[in-house]
Amino acid sequence: MIRSFQGIHPTIAASAYVDESAVVIGDVTIGEQSSIWPLAVIRGDVNRIRIGARTSIQDGSVVHATHDGPYSPGGAATTVEDDVTVGHKVILHACTVKDRVLVGMGAIIMDDAVVESDVIIGAGSLVPPGKVLESGYLYLGSPVRQVRPLTEQERERLVYSAAYYVKLADRYRCG
Repeated sequence: MIRSFQGIHPTIAASAYVDESAVVIGDVTIGEQSSIWPLAVIRGDVNRIRIGARTSIQDGSVVHATHDGPYSPGGAATTVEDDVTVGHKVILHACTVKDRVLVGMGAIIMDDAVVESDVIIGAGSLVPPGKVLESGYLYLGSPVRQVRPLTEQERERLVYSAAYYVKLADRYRCG
């Protein structure tokens, strides 16, 4: 379901795929060849959400932001850049995820956290508010901790994963 909120309608690239059971509301932009999978919720009602190109938000994930208020002046938007794979049942809240990131199933990334490019976050991990994850590493745990540098194969897999979901979304679009 794609719907407006207070007169603001999502902007979705023609080449993006949004499953009919996903919910996209309000001030949301979804880039070229990105995919939003079944039961994902992207709710741009209290602040903006920007999703770049070739990014997949998988089944049951929730993407939201923080409103402008006394404890969060100006609020905080959510930005997910290009070639990001967001696993099943992930929560992204008022955070920034840069290019070529894999967010493992069930992970949670909280307000004002920044995930730099070329990062893998393990399944079930918690990225606490304000945490910055340095580029080029594997992070695991709750709260998340830097485990080791990514291997060359893992870096290649980040690009492969994004490209795979572009192809899968094309198959869905074609029926």
